[in-house]
Amino acid sequence: METKEQKLKNTHHGHAIKRFRHTLGIKQEALAAEMGLSQALISTYEQRKVLNDDVIERFAKALNVAPELIKELEEDPVTFIVENNTFENGSIGNITSGSENFGNIYNPLEQILELNKEKTALYERMLELEKEKSALLEKLLEDRK
Repeated sequence: METKEQKLKNTHHGHAIKRFRHTLGIKQEALAAEMGLSQALISTYEQRKVLNDDVIERFAKALNVAPELIKELEEDPVTFIVENNTFENGSIGNITSGSENFGNIYNPLEQILELNKEKTALYERMLELEKEKSALLEKLLEDRK
């Protein structure tokens, strides 16, 4: 019955544990120390789709959540994608992790502001040239009279 219910609901016990751990701001090492397990074993559990009730109970007690929450937390594919594509320091997707600086940090807003300043400067220059041209034309008309 439990495996049929598991297939009907889109649940993943390991991912549920990971989501609760992340929400509480607990690292795998800290959780492992509290549970008397290794960090590698915590990582392995977080990758398993189905965990037995005893393991879920232990994690629930360590995370201070109800075991039912771990068992019944449905997996939203979009949430899973967003959670696994973070841009925190030390993550794979983060270009400036640690003390490394590759020099090609791209901020589109800064570039837009810079282009806007350049455009404004060009318009001001064009306006000055038009004023000079108008002044010259007025002088020529005055000279012809």
